[in-house]
Formats: sequence, structure tokens, C-alpha cells
Amino acid sequence: MSFQYPWFLALIPVLLWLFRRKQSRTSVTVDAITVASNMEPGRARYLWLSGCLRKLSVLAVLIALAGPRAPASFDREVNEGIAIQLLVDVSSSMDMPTSSASGQKVSRIELAKEIVEEFVGGDGDTLAGRPHDLIGLITFARYADTRSPLTFGHEALIQIVRNLEIQERPNEDGTAYGDALAIAAARLKNLEELKHRKDLVDLEAIKSRVIILLTDGENNSGAHLPIESAGLAKAWGCRIYSISFGESVQTNNEASTFETLSPSEKILEHISNETGGLFRRAYGYESLRLVYEEIDQLERTEISLRQAEHLASFTWLPAVIGLAALTLGLILEATWLRVAP
Repeated sequence: MSFQYPWFLALIPVLLWLFRRKQSRTSVTVDAITVASNMEPGRARYLWLSGCLRKLSVLAVLIALAGPRAPASFDREVNEGIAIQLLVDVSSSMDMPTSSASGQKVSRIELAKEIVEEFVGGDGDTLAGRPHDLIGLITFARYADTRSPLTFGHEALIQIVRNLEIQERPNEDGTAYGDALAIAAARLKNLEELKHRKDLVDLEAIKSRVIILLTDGENNSGAHLPIESAGLAKAWGCRIYSISFGESVQTNNEASTFETLSPSEKILEHISNETGGLFRRAYGYESLRLVYEEIDQLERTEISLRQAEHLASFTWLPAVIGLAALTLGLILEATWLRVAP
């Protein structure tokens, strides 16, 4: 037990001295009481009770003013989240058809939007969502654009994903995922710059930095080469998960993927391996979903319970005792222990 303002306790000895001095006042003995020596003392013998209650109330108020405190421990849930930059290709080639969950043909970008949304928000099945993670979105064609900064506001992020469209201007078409990687790595490196943001609670709990790159082509635009950007990501502690979202090929009338990697896929594999991530191919709904499920399992938020201590205030206890004593004393003086003037 400790006190926030212990100097109030120094008034207690002074108060006790004043009480004792008041009780030791000189008095005159009157022998007339012998006349009523055979009378019952009645309620008069309890008159001291109201005085004690008043003194108790004053002492309790002084203790309350001193601010009594006691250490209290509690379990605190700590979410060690992940900072994730989602990179999505919006070049014209992403308008090519691919197989959807129902087997119908949809554009690659529409399928990518559906699965990215499920990755962020969850689907109630195999994808649990990323509620504790800091997520940003960057799209790229000839130029890389930040569509959403790193945020915990996933509802707004999902709405942005739903509204993504193919870059239809010929002069802005291309694939500059090298630039997108450089921007994403820089954003993840400079998380400290986000401390002023109201939606960020504890940046120190971010233990992992991840870039998930989805593209269907080779880097043919921009100022940064993919290997150069991957070097920055590696130096800044960011892992790159690369997804080559292309077409399946037919071998003996069955869907298959290439046994050997194309030059563009070899670059994606290299930058993933160099940064500690992984490279995967996808060519339709099921394969793309499986890739995001794999990444979702590899990069999980750690939730742990940590015991913490703080000083709990007990000012309310002596305050309640003092108020109760004073109230009871006043009631007794006005009723059962009332003294005629």
C-alpha cells in the first residue's frame, strides 16, 4: 500500500491531539446526580457514539485525500501484427480471361480483386482475414501508385480493392513492379513516420514486414530494376512473396504449368528467395487462392498474454467509509441520540 499525497497523513496526529484536547476540558462536578442514582442510564450512555462517528469521518476523509494505492496485476493481450504491402498489377494484360470459382471466364483483375479482398477481410472458411495487421495497397502499370497507405482501416481498404480498374491508357500501360517494390519497401522501412496517425495504436508490436507481389508479366517500365528493389527490401528487413499470375498450358488435354520457369518468373523467384519469401505460380481461381492461403498461414499474427502491473487507486474506499460514518452520525443525532437544548 502506498499513498499518492502522503503529506495529508501528517494531519492525523494533529487531529487526534485536537480531539483529545477537546475531551479533556475542565468540568464542574455536580452532586445532584446522586438523587437519581437508582435511575436507568438509558440512551445517554450511547452519546459518545455520535462523536466517534464524526471523528471517524474526518480521519477517513484525510486518508482519502492522501490517495491510497495498491499494486494490481492483470493480463494484457498483445497482438504482434504484421505490416503488409499488397502490390497488384493493373496493366492491360490483367484483362485477359481466366477461370473463376464457378468455372466461368472472368478477367484476371476481377479474380485478383476477389481473392485479395478475402485475404484482407476473411471469407469465414480457410482465410481468416488480417484484423491485427497494418496493410497498404500499391498498384502498378507503367507507373506505381499508392492506392491506400498502411492502415488498420480494412473496410476502406477493401472498398478501394473493389474499385480497382485496368489501366486503359496506352501511354500509361506497362509493368513497373520494380518501382512498386521500391515504394513498398520504403514505406515498410519508415513505419516510424506513421506515429502521428490516430488509427495506429502500437507500431512497436509490428514484428514482420511483408510485400505480396501479384503480376502477370515481366518488368518493362519504371526507374528501378526488380533485383535492385529486392536488395533494398532485404536490407530493410522486408520479405517478398511473388505470384506469377499467368495462363495454364495444355499437355495431353490436361491443364498443367510449365516445368521450367520463364525468364520473368526466374526473376520473381530470385527476388523472393533473396528476401526470405517464396515464389508461386497461379493460373486460375483455385491456384491463386491456394497461394494466398499459403501466405496467410506462413505470416500469422502472434497473440500472447503478458502480465502487467499498475497502481490501483483505493481513494473510493475511505471516502465511502467517511461519508457513511458522517451520515450515520447525523441521523443518530437527529433521532435516537437527540439531545434537548
